[in-house]
Amino acid sequence: MRPASGIPCMLMRGGTSKGAYFLAADLPDDADERADLMLRVMGSPDPTQIDGLGGAHPLTSKVAIISPSTEPGIDIDYLFLQIAVDSRQVGTTQTCGNLLAGVGPFAVERGLVAPSASEAAVRIRLMNTGDTATAVFPVQNGLPMYDGDASIDGVPGSAAAIEIEMTGGSRPLLPTGNVSDMVGGHRATLIDNGMPTALVAADELGIVGDESPADLESHSDLAAAVERIRVLAGALMGLGDVSGQTVPKVVLLSPPRLGGAIATRAFIPTRVHTSIGVLMAASVAAGVSIPGAVGESLAVHSDADAILIEHPSGTFPARVSVNTDDLGTWHARSMSLRTARKIFDGTVFPRPHP
Repeated sequence: MRPASGIPCMLMRGGTSKGAYFLAADLPDDADERADLMLRVMGSPDPTQIDGLGGAHPLTSKVAIISPSTEPGIDIDYLFLQIAVDSRQVGTTQTCGNLLAGVGPFAVERGLVAPSASEAAVRIRLMNTGDTATAVFPVQNGLPMYDGDASIDGVPGSAAAIEIEMTGGSRPLLPTGNVSDMVGGHRATLIDNGMPTALVAADELGIVGDESPADLESHSDLAAAVERIRVLAGALMGLGDVSGQTVPKVVLLSPPRLGGAIATRAFIPTRVHTSIGVLMAASVAAGVSIPGAVGESLAVHSDADAILIEHPSGTFPARVSVNTDDLGTWHARSMSLRTARKIFDGTVFPRPHP
């Protein structure tokens, strides 16, 4: 591989995020070399990412690396990289459920998966977390269909529906074994339904819960309080020192206002999500379904098929079921509807120097 000659790349919107998709075979095997290359591809570190593909926000500074899987029963391995915008950090400790929506279509586009006549069902191993997912989406003439009538809040227009079923790995749903813990003087539910997340009541931090992301980001004292909770939660969840990582996420919960089940404001970790990540929504939905968990008493519960998670751009329907086993351990299973779109397919030329 010669980066100076360019690297095959597909830019895709996956859910409410956007990222660069690569075949692993087109990138260095060495993790440090690959990280340096991706920083130069995305234009980091620079608040504007003016010299790369990045869009100057964590939601548009993401990379998906795809390869055929050697795991029995799995089609594709998916490695997610969160590329920091204004620093030289490349996060590998989390995955991205939004970019996951584009993984199946990308694999079909690159000929890694041969679909049936009208539908593809791609089994995906999420390398960052060990979880597995099945993505089901329509195809035509052997290629993914991107046009359709499915719509998701946070994305204009409509597109073809992509159904994603998540199956957890070996990590417990409640990493501490407790329905709630005291974290930095605040009651929090520490949960991992695909994304390590700390659920905290918004009023615990002196906010109402309907503020805009820009408003929340303007309060440095709030950001400091959220980061303190996040770092302490990371240690309790067995993640070690997370001060330089992007997980766990902190989600502030409040009563719903838009006819949903619960209102959210999600920190990722310092910027506030303009909507909510797929796996954060799955973790919130699982959390508010557990008796005694933070947010369970704030939520409006119903017999509907989906738990509507309110966020700054609308609502996210999270289909999650929770149950306990004979030992009293909580487990969850989740399914979500996403969309994706191929934006361009070509060659990216990384800047030659950091």
